[in-house]
Amino acid sequence: MRAFTAIVAVLIVLLVSSCAFVVSEGQSAILVQFGRIVDAGFKPGLHFKLPAPLQQVLRFDRRILTLDSAPERYLTSEKKDVNVDFFVKWRIADPSTYYTAVAGDETRAQQRLAPIVKGGLRTAINSRTLQEVVSSARTDLTKALVESANRAAEGLGIQIVDVRIKRI
Repeated sequence: MRAFTAIVAVLIVLLVSSCAFVVSEGQSAILVQFGRIVDAGFKPGLHFKLPAPLQQVLRFDRRILTLDSAPERYLTSEKKDVNVDFFVKWRIADPSTYYTAVAGDETRAQQRLAPIVKGGLRTAINSRTLQEVVSSARTDLTKALVESANRAAEGLGIQIVDVRIKRI
């Protein structure tokens, strides 16, 4: 009888442990049931769900992530070639939209984010002279680029924090 009670107790502990999950401070999480989002926006702490085969917890990093791009060639308004090397600081703003848009894959998100930023940078550089691109107008350029890229990246669940030009 004691062995049966011990086995039942162990099974209960395993069941409860498969129903509990922890979200740390640097994460956000969504709850997925059969590939469909059931709940999102979990705060850090202990939460409960149905056992593992029915529901899964997907955790995403809330910290600022970096997209480092290879140097690209752009034309200024004077039709002069400039090689621009830049990087983008971004974070996941809406985990549900992020999961829906890129299946929670950071590499796929960066692949979709890169053309948005490159297109915005191309437009910004094409409308300025070489002097304006290199001089103090550079901060205005990056500020406008962040705003336009954020509008374009809303559908990805991503917020662009900063775009910095490393070298021109």
